[in-house]
Amino acid sequence: MDVWFATLIPGTWDTDTEIHREWELISAARKDPQAFAPLYESYLPRINRYIRTRVSSDEDAADVTQQVFLNALQALPRYRFKGIPFSAWLFRIAQLTLKQKRRKDKSSVSWDLLPVESYLEGELDPEDIVLQQEGLQRLRRLLARLSPEKRDLLALRFAAGLSSSEIAAVVGKNTEAVKKQLSRIIHTLKEEYHDA
Repeated sequence: MDVWFATLIPGTWDTDTEIHREWELISAARKDPQAFAPLYESYLPRINRYIRTRVSSDEDAADVTQQVFLNALQALPRYRFKGIPFSAWLFRIAQLTLKQKRRKDKSSVSWDLLPVESYLEGELDPEDIVLQQEGLQRLRRLLARLSPEKRDLLALRFAAGLSSSEIAAVVGKNTEAVKKQLSRIIHTLKEEYHDA
């Protein structure tokens, strides 16, 4: 197995045993669709968070997420470890599934449709909630001005939790280019946020 395979789920691949376990899960799922369940459970939260930033409702997110995993299960026999981690392969399927949905629906989605509970953590008093919501509104306006490609990079990084190298594999760019682009986007957003 290649070393890059250890980056599939950041922070979780500490030993060769775990790397081989995912490969075994993939191999088993190729033979028996029921064996896909551990892969599904492992990637479901990240795929769903990513999809939720790109569609207009929780119901749409659930539907698209389900379609992503159905598409992945159907395509699993064609997956090979040729420089593309399984997570990147799965997020490419998510992107393609979203494109198909957009063609079908012809609608655009705003980040402000992401439920507040998805990004607010802990117990807050009412004043803190109002301040956070005002800040989020300001951020939403800034995000709305970004190109769809830049918003997608941010969704892959922050909603899906992918590393720069995983994002690079998803979008077909090199890792350094993705790091630079994310850094520029974040820097610009910070400046505009504080100037607003």
